[in-house]
Amino acid sequence: MTVKPIIMHPNPLLEQKCKRVDKFDSKLQRLIRNMFDTMYEADGVGLAGPQIGVLEQIAVVDADEEIGPIVLINPEIYDQTGEELGVEGCLSIPSVYGEVLRSESIKVKAVDVKGRPFDLNASGFVARAIQHEIDHLQGILFTSKVVRYVKEEELEELVEEGNE
Repeated sequence: MTVKPIIMHPNPLLEQKCKRVDKFDSKLQRLIRNMFDTMYEADGVGLAGPQIGVLEQIAVVDADEEIGPIVLINPEIYDQTGEELGVEGCLSIPSVYGEVLRSESIKVKAVDVKGRPFDLNASGFVARAIQHEIDHLQGILFTSKVVRYVKEEELEELVEEGNE
């Protein structure tokens, strides 16, 4: 288990566009394992390359027990439907939460750790997490999309409302 330090805002690395991954080797596999270890240790549901200082289009998401861990390399959203407002936070911006408008359902094309292309349909919280991480790969922070900031005291109430 290797946990990497998480880059914190306002580090300028977080606002840079990432380059596409073109080398699929054991080093990439190790990096992805480290990203999952780092995300789980920080109690997160997603982590993107720039958050650990890697400016490549790599993101990991684990936002639903039934779906399990997702690796997204060179991801692109090619279809999106609906809109929903939901609360987001970010491992790189601790203790800051805000309501962000995102697509309710998305279709994503990406490649896996071996360079094989795949398509993924996601909705709800998983779609939100994927959109958040893909934004990171484009140098976009969720704070630029916040409709309303949320105090920590409000979080539990808002999460309960969203689960009804």
